[in-house]
Amino acid sequence: SLMLGSVALSERLKPSVHLAHVKPKIVLDSLFPPQFGDWKELPSVRPVIPDPVGQAVIDATYSQTLARTYMNSKGETVMLSVAYGSDQNSEATAAHRPEFCYAGNGFNVKVEGEHLIQLVTHQLRVRHMLAINGPRHEPVSYWVTLDESATLPGLGRKLAQLRYGLSGQIADGMLMRVSSINTDHGQAYRLQDRFLRDLYDQVPAGFRARVFGT
Repeated sequence: SLMLGSVALSERLKPSVHLAHVKPKIVLDSLFPPQFGDWKELPSVRPVIPDPVGQAVIDATYSQTLARTYMNSKGETVMLSVAYGSDQNSEATAAHRPEFCYAGNGFNVKVEGEHLIQLVTHQLRVRHMLAINGPRHEPVSYWVTLDESATLPGLGRKLAQLRYGLSGQIADGMLMRVSSINTDHGQAYRLQDRFLRDLYDQVPAGFRARVFGT
């Protein structure tokens, strides 16, 4: 009886509501336009892409991906990479860490801690990561989302996955990554902060929480 009861309870608690099916559809191309504010896309420049093995994993994991490089009127550039998946409730389907992507492309990777970006409504916690390949120094800021929760891979994401799972929901979400080429790492991170604040203002209000959390 106990065994049968456990099976019945586990089936009852199994997440079944796909939030991607009940909320407005995310379309990355329209959510992140090629031009906004003082930023304009440089179509000829693309962020780092994964090696073939990593690309195969991405194709199997994500519903949509977007990679753009933007330049402002001062000639400063920021690379944006977004990967969206409709199921973020398990480690097998969740967004992967950028560290793996860069390491697979021959970069030496160093995590430089966490940082808070002050947005209009709240502070966004991001992870800073430095990727080096020869003379190329690429400071990176990134975070992941589950529905309207912005977090980081590790304990924060696991707790968010558990919270949505226990409520019977299958959360969608994305990996948000920005980077720039600069040997002055502090200057690069400050530029990324400005870019993300500008991007926050651009994203439609109904989608901001799904990109930047709450």
